[in-house]
Amino acid sequence: MSSKTRETSFSAMPEFRAPHTMTPEELGDTIARLVWESFSDFVADGDTEIPLGALGVPTHDGVPDEYPAEEALIFLMWAHTRGVQLAFLGRGQDDLVKRGLDVMHRAVFEDMAENGTPRSQLPIFEQRVSARYAEYHAAAACSDARLGEAVVHHLTSKDRRGGQQLAQAVSERAIAVANPLRDFLEEVELVD
Repeated sequence: MSSKTRETSFSAMPEFRAPHTMTPEELGDTIARLVWESFSDFVADGDTEIPLGALGVPTHDGVPDEYPAEEALIFLMWAHTRGVQLAFLGRGQDDLVKRGLDVMHRAVFEDMAENGTPRSQLPIFEQRVSARYAEYHAAAACSDARLGEAVVHHLTSKDRRGGQQLAQAVSERAIAVANPLRDFLEEVELVD
């Protein structure tokens, strides 16, 4: 295909626009897909700005061990949750936002079960998710650096001191997830 043909075909494509309305179920399903896409990018060997090897996360053939992988998943779920919350802040749709986030969490947990996580372990994982969310919200309220340090600590189980560049990279990753998601959802109205 020539560059002229390529230019014509791309320019003929309609501009992408966010939907004007979404149901909480559509929101939850969309966010769950985004979480898994971000997770795949995050743990992909060599495809991320935060190489897990640099964090000291043990990997086998580029795949992190179970506990660090779960911690990475929790962090990315939190970052997406944060983006959704920021997008709908002050718009009076709190019950619909909560429903959408509940759908997202259920979808992620169901995907985990379908991919080998024993269902009996999901309640324990959900408790860990709750604990991390509370910690990450408190850390983010203090500073981006504090958030990065908290995430790195859980990914590596190492002391929070040191590794400021990695902590900064992690907090930048949270911002890179939350801000575009917030921007995408700002014009969307949640409807029943």
